[in-house]
Amino acid sequence: MAFRPCIDLKDGKVVQIVGGTLQCDGDATMNFVAERPAREFAELYRQENLLGGHVIMLGPGNERAALECLAAYPFGLQLGGGITRDNARYYLDAGASHVIVTSALFSGDEFIWEKLEDLTEVIGRERLVVDVSCRRGVDGKYRVATNRWRTVTSLELSRAVLGRIESHCGELLVHAADVEGLCRGIDEELVGLLGSWVSVPTTYAGGANKLSDIELVRQLSGGKIDLTIGSALDIFGGSTVRFADAARQGVIGSNDATDN
Repeated sequence: MAFRPCIDLKDGKVVQIVGGTLQCDGDATMNFVAERPAREFAELYRQENLLGGHVIMLGPGNERAALECLAAYPFGLQLGGGITRDNARYYLDAGASHVIVTSALFSGDEFIWEKLEDLTEVIGRERLVVDVSCRRGVDGKYRVATNRWRTVTSLELSRAVLGRIESHCGELLVHAADVEGLCRGIDEELVGLLGSWVSVPTTYAGGANKLSDIELVRQLSGGKIDLTIGSALDIFGGSTVRFADAARQGVIGSNDATDN
């Protein structure tokens, strides 16, 4: 397992937000808003040979910045936020190694398996990441959250559900929305469950606040889960994790997507 970087975009700027606070009108509780352009973060990740990072477009007004990131690091970044069967191929051709999809697979709070199957046919399994970011209910179950993590759907995470999804995608992305952006520690129970359930590359994000969380995630997941650190990083205004230290534990190598 390894550290994976991220670029969250709002109104064309790199931000860090508190999970679940992004509203329909664009308001959100912010931890950080970057002064430098998004492409410079992509260039930094390219210089460090970090692969598998995700760029997330949080609402409208982010396409130009996202495309600049893809141009700065061709086939080194995954792209999500508003991805559908109609635009997925466009972003892959623009330089995304993978596209990340959530809301397009739902109708209301119901997961539509046929939509997943259709998208897989359109772009291919290996370049699709399914985002199953979730919230924990009062019953202790984790259910996928859509609509900027404000709508908790009926799709409950389990070994069987993830196994079926995995048959149609190359990777999974899981934000623990309840702790995202709070820097109060990861959801250890969720990481442990994911480690026992998944069989494809999977990235967890949410709550990481120290470099040793990378090792903690490795231990809890049996080495099967990668970790994204956001608000705690010094490049995002944090004070507890140096990017240079995290980057040393990143994913190093070439990306097969460039050959597709």
